[in-house]
Amino acid sequence: MIKATWRKSTIGYSVDLRETVRSLGFRKLNQTRELPETDAVRGMLRKVSFLVSVEGVPWKPPKRARYKIWTKRSAKKHSRGK
Repeated sequence: MIKATWRKSTIGYSVDLRETVRSLGFRKLNQTRELPETDAVRGMLRKVSFLVSVEGVPWKPPKRARYKIWTKRSAKKHSRGK
């Protein structure tokens, strides 16, 4: 069994990352789950490794989100110089 804890919110991330966290069985932040040690579970944990910590592996919060969906600034804001 693998002990995993959901550490970082999925707000602003793509739908497939949100669904991966949900399919691992997490419902709330800082929730810890014991998951079976299968290839599928290990692959899902590797995909969301910046959101989820695994017992025995050091976890550090990401400096900047790689997978976050960035939105462009509107033309109106650019014209004002902000």
